[in-house]
Amino acid sequence: MVAGTAALERERLARLWWKLPGAQRPRVAGAVDFRGARWLAASPANYRRADRPDDYAIDMVVIHVTQGSRSSAVKAFQNPAHQAAAHYIVGADGRITQMIRELDVAFHAGNREVNERSVGIEHEGFVERASSFTDAMYAASARLTAGVCTRYGIPVDREHIVGHSEVPGADHTDPGPYWDWDRYMRLVRQAVA
Repeated sequence: MVAGTAALERERLARLWWKLPGAQRPRVAGAVDFRGARWLAASPANYRRADRPDDYAIDMVVIHVTQGSRSSAVKAFQNPAHQAAAHYIVGADGRITQMIRELDVAFHAGNREVNERSVGIEHEGFVERASSFTDAMYAASARLTAGVCTRYGIPVDREHIVGHSEVPGADHTDPGPYWDWDRYMRLVRQAVA
């Protein structure tokens, strides 16, 4: 009985070691959190390593628009002087690029508390162009957001899935007037079901 208890305790401690100060959950280079995403690493200057959801609960998704192409967003997020990056970029063609692990805190919302508790998803395009938001983009982004919501138990509602412009203290306008929230939320709900 003592040996069994010791083995169980050792196993429990092995699962919890990363919660200690200075310890970090192991990472696999190039691993993605959303199957099918392509990995391109952001500059470490544009995010903070963390062990979410253990150190910060994840309870939000923030929707962004790049105000440019996917390649320009990748270039910006890989530039240490940019000082911002999102976890994901969704292209007009529906392809998804992951640049920061969901474990880590991306500097994407301009609000430290929101950054710590959210996953940021950029969308290729321009807020002032309705044509930026394609069927492929909406479908892929909805599947991605549904996956994030499922992983962390995030309610699929507009209180927990917000635009960058809705973040407290935000000075951005994205995703803008042409982002179809009703359509998007319907697609996310369908993808969760």
